[in-house]
Amino acid sequence: MVEEIVEVSVSFQELVLEKNKNPEEEEKEEEERAEDLVKEMRKILGGYEFKDKILLLQAFTHHSYKEDCSSYERLEFIGDSVLGIMITRELYFMHQDLNPGQLTKLRAANVDNEKLARVAVKYNLHKFLRHNKPLLAAKIEEFSNDMKEYPLHSFGLIDAPKVLGDIVESLIGAIYIDSNSSVDKTWEILKTLLVPIVTPSSLKMHPVTRLYELCQKNGFKVEIRDYWKKTGEFEFFVDDEFVGRGKYTNKKSIACNRAAHDAFCNLIQKIDKTSSS
Repeated sequence: MVEEIVEVSVSFQELVLEKNKNPEEEEKEEEERAEDLVKEMRKILGGYEFKDKILLLQAFTHHSYKEDCSSYERLEFIGDSVLGIMITRELYFMHQDLNPGQLTKLRAANVDNEKLARVAVKYNLHKFLRHNKPLLAAKIEEFSNDMKEYPLHSFGLIDAPKVLGDIVESLIGAIYIDSNSSVDKTWEILKTLLVPIVTPSSLKMHPVTRLYELCQKNGFKVEIRDYWKKTGEFEFFVDDEFVGRGKYTNKKSIACNRAAHDAFCNLIQKIDKTSSS
């Protein structure tokens, strides 16, 4: 069950107060926040205690928090690379029967933004994020609700706020730096957080790719019609016959994926009906 979402945002008044603080007060406040964050992360990270508390605070600071703040972007950069190495190594030894192409697809599903956003929501990491993005709470709530329909991964059918994946990568980067650049220690801490890992049996093909492969196999001609700018929709036609529609006004790729998924499901039903008659 996803717990209630608590969000750290900063009002205009708070920003004014921040500006009026002297450097000593700001430093003391940062230390107190960092100390509290270390205690919370200790519970989530299996007892791991950050040596560099300010580094951890930086991992949860969005660039919108306040002017000239130390944001998580550099930690996100290194965390992305470290995560790629860790997952690649894990999958290489876990699935020795898979070829490089299969491993690449499996790795992608385990490190993409939706997968990491799920980790953030599962452990409520977003409640520690310092930011000034008023619309973020609604986006996270929408994603949290959509997750219930796809417990493992939607493979392109729901919209995961990028900031959720970012803070998981920045946390990974912070742990890696704090543990003296130890990949083994970082993986020991994080492998529990990344459960469930997407496996070959649970890996699904991208909706558009899956539809095109089905049509190619059966000699069908596919046509996609893009109405996204006007209505937020895509439509798919197979052999000049309408087979599916998808709508999502916030992101074009999600609308297209949903249309392809709808078309695939309808086409499968049609093929099955034709085969049984």
